[in-house]
Amino acid sequence: MPYGLVVRFTARDAAAAASFDGLVEETLEGIRSKEPGTLVYVSHVPVDEPHVRVFYELYADRDAFAAHEEQPHVKRFLAERAQYLASTEVTFLDEVAGKRPA
Repeated sequence: MPYGLVVRFTARDAAAAASFDGLVEETLEGIRSKEPGTLVYVSHVPVDEPHVRVFYELYADRDAFAAHEEQPHVKRFLAERAQYLASTEVTFLDEVAGKRPA
């Protein structure tokens, strides 16, 4: 069963948000090329909240999420992100119904 999460990151300021975005781009290179079980991994900027990033992540299943967490590019992201952030909120999601890319 697909497994997802929503993560809300609040950066310290505009410079930190820009640096965080760069770290995300570097991380996405590994996600795109090495994680077939990661179905969706998207960073959003909420309207009128320029220092906030909301991630939507969807994995084939919990094992795919666990594999994602063990990747070197993800471990680097997790280790480096704190320097840019004022707060992080995570909501884990079990799918009930939906439409997603094939």
